[in-house]
Formats: sequence, C-alpha cells, structure tokens
Amino acid sequence: MITAIIFIIVLAVLILVHEFGHFIIAKKSGIRVDEFGLGFPPKIVGKKFGETEYTLNWIPFGGFVKIFGETPDDEAEKGADSSRSLINKNRWIQAAVLVGGVLFNFLFAWLLISISFFSGVNASSEDYAKYSDKFTDTGVILASVVAGTPAADAGLKLDDIIKDVRFATESTSTKALSDGPLNSKKIMAMTVKGQPLLFTVVRAGQSTTTLVTPKKGIIENDSGKYAVGILMADYGRLSLPLHLAIYEGGMSTVHYIKLVALGLVEFIGQAIVGKANYSAVSGPVGIAGYVGDAARAGFSNLLMFTAIISINLGVINFFPIPALDGGRLLFVLIEGISRKKIPFKVANTLNTVFFVLLLLLMAVVTYKDILKLF
Repeated sequence: MITAIIFIIVLAVLILVHEFGHFIIAKKSGIRVDEFGLGFPPKIVGKKFGETEYTLNWIPFGGFVKIFGETPDDEAEKGADSSRSLINKNRWIQAAVLVGGVLFNFLFAWLLISISFFSGVNASSEDYAKYSDKFTDTGVILASVVAGTPAADAGLKLDDIIKDVRFATESTSTKALSDGPLNSKKIMAMTVKGQPLLFTVVRAGQSTTTLVTPKKGIIENDSGKYAVGILMADYGRLSLPLHLAIYEGGMSTVHYIKLVALGLVEFIGQAIVGKANYSAVSGPVGIAGYVGDAARAGFSNLLMFTAIISINLGVINFFPIPALDGGRLLFVLIEGISRKKIPFKVANTLNTVFFVLLLLLMAVVTYKDILKLF
C-alpha cells in the first residue's frame, strides 16, 4: 500500500513537471490554455481559475494540457480567438511549447540528482575516485548476479550490499586478509580458492547471511578458475558541496539522457526486425515495484530513481512519433521546410491512431508486468 502511494506521488509529480513545461511556455507566449489535467478523463473534479480549468481525472497513468490550437481545426485557425492559437504562432514559439515538457523533465532530473549528491548518495568509489576524500561508509555492492550460478542459487541479488565474507569452515573474514576496509579485490581473492563462503549482505535495510560455494566453468575466458557468478563494485556514501553537487548532477543528467536515448533507439531497431526483448520493458506496475525498492533503500535513492524516470519520460516524449511531443515537433519542422501546413485531418488522424496504439502498448506491457508478479 505504501509503495502504491509513493508511486502515485512520484508519477503525479513527474506529470505535473512535464505538463507545466508546456503550460508555462504557452502562457508566456500568449497562447490560450483551456485545461490542465492530472490523469486522463473521465473527470473526477475540476476548478476554473481565469480561463484555464484544472482537473483531476479517473485514469491515473498520465496527464495533459489542453492548449488552444494544439489539435488544429477551423476555429483555431480562423475563429474569434485565433490570434491566441498555437498553430497561428510562429514556428519557433510552437517548437518551444512542444519542447517545454521534455526540457522541464530534464531540468527536474538535474535538480533531483544534484540534491542527491548534496544530501549523500550511494556511488561507485571507482567512478568518483576524484572525490575519494568525500566518501563515507564504504563497502561493496553487487552490480550483477548471473542466473544459474552459485550466487543466484544462494539468493544473492542485484544491489545487495556485502558487509562481510568469510570461509564457512573458519572464522577468517575478508577484513582480516589485509589492512583497510572491505573491497571487491579481497572478496575475489577468497572466491578463487574454491572453498564455501558465508556472505553477509544487507538488502532493504535487513541483514542476512547465506552460504555460497564457488565452482569452475563460470568465467568465460578462464573456465578453470573458481567463481560464484557476481560482478561487484566498491561504493560508499558520497556527499558533495553544493557547487560540485550541481556540476555532477548536470553531468549525470547528460550521461543518463544519452544512455536512455541509445537504449530506446536500439530497442526500436530490434523491435522492427522482431528481436526485441519485451520482458525488459516495464509499465506502471513494474515501475511501481522499482519505486518501492528505491524508497526502501533511502530517500536519496528514491530521488535518483525518480530522476531517471523523469529522463525516460522526456526522452520517450521527444521521439518523432505522432501523438508524442516529438511527433508534433516533426509536423512543425515539415511545415517549416515545405512552407505548407499539414492538412488538419491528416495531422489529427495520425495523432489519434498513434495515441490509441500507445495505449494498447501500455496495456500489453502492464499485463506482462502483472504476469511477472505471479
């Protein structure tokens, strides 16, 4: 129940940020905004302030801003209030309004990531070696657990924090192997010996100990070496001063934008040739589970995960697909190059068709998410 509440709050905030980007730029550009809605109709309740009605709607997975002229028709082009219509503004203003939602998603992600770095977030001590003096509570985290290996069979999972490893038949732990804190090299030195090991890990604030027996044949290029089937990363709690937090927040935002964009392009390419892995795609139900995991890992982790969702939302909306911001932006670009307006019926039909297709895709992904639960 708590996970569901947190997810709804996160989703609502991200939608509000995205739609506010469209809203504020349209308002500042003198364009009439008829409605600002959270969720999709049917409407639960609405209140009008000035010329804009603010509504809460029954279908919770979305939101919208109804901008006059966004869905072009004769009234928007030639009606009494046509001077305040989106389609009658110059194309730079149209583009700014359409890009506003994506831009605000990216700016919001930058803000959240910066707050995380400032307040303290779990980070790889290798990736941020230049801030080695600003790390506290260092340790080792599982970056990957290979299916079908001793580690997976023993119940170790991604993002588990390794607190201690010791030989099952002895009391010697990794901390006794050499001076200094626990690290991945010390753990690796124990696993290659092939002896059963007791891993003590922390997951969602709970500590547990499990027996893992290394075996050969796991490492692809060295099948004779013992291993348990994990990738580890040395990490710690990284807290940065405000100016560095803002800088690293911006750099991380750009990095994540690139990763998400490249991943989406790759997925679409695989989907076209029929090789896409749809099980790797999560809808609202799947994302809700991840939000719950992030929340249990701490407030900074929740902020970071929310930032990544915001970036995903921005990147997806920017793709040149009708019904999305990127598709509408493509129409503006085509009109700018051709110096001719796309017929209303063509634009509206394409947007409607692709909107329905996106809803169907969302339904399929949500259905698969629900199946994963069982």
